Amino acid sequence: MDEKMDEILPQEREITPGKENARFGDSTMIEANKDARTWATVCHLSALSAFVGIPLGNILGPLVVWLVKRNDHPFVDDQGKEALNFQISMTIYGIVAGILVVLLVGIALLALVAIADFILVIVASMKANDGERYRYPFTIRLIQ
Repeated sequence: MDEKMDEILPQEREITPGKENARFGDSTMIEANKDARTWATVCHLSALSAFVGIPLGNILGPLVVWLVKRNDHPFVDDQGKEALNFQISMTIYGIVAGILVVLLVGIALLALVAIADFILVIVASMKANDGERYRYPFTIRLIQ
């Protein structure tokens, strides 16, 4: 094995065979493990539970999946944190928009937040299913 690889922590080792310099922090990283890709996808999609009426389901869904599977796969740990950070951010944006309903501008902002949340969760799920690391825009990174 390459000496340089011995210095790298296990979670930073390359994921896809054949990619010489792929590291976990690389945004082009491809996850080869199908189980990890599936759980990362479930983590993102579980946020949609809020759209079917589960209170705070957008946060609780990814939180449960992340807590259960984060130690099994570094990819699930990474994408779980990303999904949680995004959903917490969207909840904050939704609360602010809800307060601004008094000024009537909040109605449009609430709709915009909901549409952006739905679309970006679908995009993130597709990327995770392909094994690509996804970073949501407009995210406050609270969980490192």
